[in-house]
Amino acid sequence: MKRYLLAPGPTPIPPEVLQAMALPIIHHRTPEFEALFADVRRDLRLVFQCRNEVLMFAASGTGAMEGAVVNTLSPGDQVVVIRGGKFGERWAEICEAYGVRVLPVDVPYGTSVDPGTVADVLKREPGVRAVFATHSETSTGAVHDVQALAAIVGATDALLVVDAITSLGVMDLPMDAWGVDIVVAGSQKAVMLPPGLAFAGLSDKAWARVPESRLPKYYFNFTAERKAIEKNQSAYTPAVSLVVGLREALRLILAEGLPNVFARHDRLARAMRAGVQALGLELFAEHPGCACTAVKAPAGIESGAIVKGYRKRGITIAGGQGSMKGKIFRIAHMGYADNSDVLVALGTLELVLADLGYPVKLGEGVRAAQQILQK
Repeated sequence: MKRYLLAPGPTPIPPEVLQAMALPIIHHRTPEFEALFADVRRDLRLVFQCRNEVLMFAASGTGAMEGAVVNTLSPGDQVVVIRGGKFGERWAEICEAYGVRVLPVDVPYGTSVDPGTVADVLKREPGVRAVFATHSETSTGAVHDVQALAAIVGATDALLVVDAITSLGVMDLPMDAWGVDIVVAGSQKAVMLPPGLAFAGLSDKAWARVPESRLPKYYFNFTAERKAIEKNQSAYTPAVSLVVGLREALRLILAEGLPNVFARHDRLARAMRAGVQALGLELFAEHPGCACTAVKAPAGIESGAIVKGYRKRGITIAGGQGSMKGKIFRIAHMGYADNSDVLVALGTLELVLADLGYPVKLGEGVRAAQQILQK
């Protein structure tokens, strides 16, 4: 059975990247690795759209999230955390684990935060040191207006820290141009690698905060990592084969061109949304992003049954998380994805729904998507 990976991470990996990672491993303290690392440093800055170095750690994206907290804050600091899904909640959990006081801005799952709400909190609480946000909330499919948040937070002394793990390489996030202070990401989404690399880009404003931080840190020490990266090295043993693959993945992204990458993801997302809606299904996110489409399961059908129906046909998608478990299912279309992936996903969805007794007219979802993809 041919298998398809259409879950929101890990995502499929291009063959060029797989071939690069299959080469014999090299030592990380050699001129060969330093030349490789120099290429990666340059291209990461282009993809992050930033002037400063992008730090890299052998970790999942959560490692970069934790690093962003411990390198810029001190015990008792007060922060605003936008909680609109499992990963917004993760920001709060990390902060609380280190004794940082959290002022939550809670928004219902599937909705996007009103930037004015954040502005109101900052006016009431002038001592806030940072605002933590999620650009693309993977658990709900919703996207938050980071540009508007950056304008609001940038007028204060607070840092804007953004989880772009599911949006980097999917939707435009010009870090420097928008004034975002910290952007964190991971390797297993649109960067088109296996899990295992975490990235963090910092603005000058964020770097000025680093020496003031008094939270404990060792491996995720941004100062030590920046010192090493200036020598085309990492402070500790890197995930060498992943870094080799990263060079190829970044080359593919930049060869396509960031505007084209963003346009492709937008087209795939619009086609997927049109297809599921043509089948009479309802989108879960109020303002859906382009990384994955979250769909409400039809009445009387548990979303896990839809996930299992896909799995029987060799396709992996994702169900809901937390309070949305059993209520929604999520289909990704990011990274190494094209028109065919959307059509396979929708054609299979029609078959799965028919098996589960949902009244579906075969071909309607695929046709609606084709009309988008043909333009």
